[in-house]
Amino acid sequence: MADDTVDARPPQELKADAISFLDALVIGLNATSPAYSLAAVIGPVVALVAIYAPGVMLASFVPMLLIASAFYYLNRVDQDCGTTFSWVTRAMGPWAGWLGGWAIAMTGVLVVGSLADVAVSFALLAFGLDSWVDNEVVRQILTVALILVMTAMCVIGTELSARVQNVLILLQVVFLLIFVVVALYKVYNGTSAFDSIEPKFGWLNPFGAGGASLTSGLLLGVFIYWGWESAVNLNEETENSATAPGKAAVWSTIVLLVTYLSVAFAVVAYAGTTFLADNAEEEEFIFALLAGEVMGGWDWIVLLAVSTSALASTQTTIIPASRTALSMARRHALPGYFGRIHPRFHTPDVSTWWVAGIAIAWYLVVRQISENALFDSLTALSLLIAFYYALTGLACAVYYRRHLTESLHNFLLIGAGPLIGAGLLAWLLVESIGDMADPANSYSGVSWFGLGPPLVIGIAISIVGVVIMIVWRLLSPVFWSERPGVADPDLVHGKES
Repeated sequence: MADDTVDARPPQELKADAISFLDALVIGLNATSPAYSLAAVIGPVVALVAIYAPGVMLASFVPMLLIASAFYYLNRVDQDCGTTFSWVTRAMGPWAGWLGGWAIAMTGVLVVGSLADVAVSFALLAFGLDSWVDNEVVRQILTVALILVMTAMCVIGTELSARVQNVLILLQVVFLLIFVVVALYKVYNGTSAFDSIEPKFGWLNPFGAGGASLTSGLLLGVFIYWGWESAVNLNEETENSATAPGKAAVWSTIVLLVTYLSVAFAVVAYAGTTFLADNAEEEEFIFALLAGEVMGGWDWIVLLAVSTSALASTQTTIIPASRTALSMARRHALPGYFGRIHPRFHTPDVSTWWVAGIAIAWYLVVRQISENALFDSLTALSLLIAFYYALTGLACAVYYRRHLTESLHNFLLIGAGPLIGAGLLAWLLVESIGDMADPANSYSGVSWFGLGPPLVIGIAISIVGVVIMIVWRLLSPVFWSERPGVADPDLVHGKES
């Protein structure tokens, strides 16, 4: 009788077919926050490699495309919203899978507050409320309010989130295109207010500035592409779930490449390398400095581009963390409480609000330390990003290992490509650790335990994750009984399982 009761209870699931391929593509694009990401890195990259900034962005695209291929093929055989967590667990076991899931969840916590802060700041600048930006209390209150609103949209429904994202990406792209066209027009018309340079095809050479500069530039380049996998985290809610989310991830990296190269060429050509290098420390506000010169009285267009970019990413960045927590709870890798799905909206409401709550707490605490401490926490992101991307690339080759020699296609796109991408990111991870160890390379410029703050933050997050994992292993060993396996041959070859 008890068994009958359990069987009769309808399982709670995410809403299937809630969004289309185009919606998933848009969410993948918005999760990277193109305008904000460009504004944040264009100055520092130019300071490192001068006119070869477009080349560095092109080189950074390579490992992203290779890892996107891994996401596509892993999603074909396992449409689990936990993505990296689920795939790595199946391929390499529960310990590695748990750490991959933890890394994804923590990236959302670290970045959501900063994104919302930028969205608020640039919106205020666009509307001429500059004094509000300088008022820390007002700025932080508006930032927290924005996080709560965007989180509520995530909970209310994936369809609502998709509709909002469609509008935001349209505004963002239109604003950026206007900026690019006007900037290049002034370059060729000779009316730039700076020492402009006519664009050259040779700027696409990533090796033009030398090896050391290229390495540092690539570390920044990885950041601007990060986030496209949000499209795959919605695989259980997307039409044609076996193929559409993976295709959306691949295409989002390609669209991002075109966008980044266009804006990079326009900014470097218009402002010249000296101005950009001298103002590299301004980070995302570099666009605010250029907007007035390029657009004149229409500078609000560029400011709103960055604001809508950060606003969109505030919402989409919550998705991977919340869906990963849901997936982990379903597999008993986290308390079942995190696996609750709202009975009306069919979204993971508990995990979504938890991600938002922790992100708000992190933002407020770090912000009280200093603005530089907030930037240092963002720098620590590259460690987590490189780790779980590389882990996914490795898992792809391992999970498909019995099928890699079936064809040249499998060997290159499922085996060699993801492995090369994983290797490149592992190399960047090691380089990041070496760079972050020096306190002088941090925004704060201070030493924490003899190391740079970003590295200390990264190490602390890792230690906390390991401790929680061990404690949960002792309290609930169910998940750790899972054993690694291989991809189902029927699914690999497109047959019904």
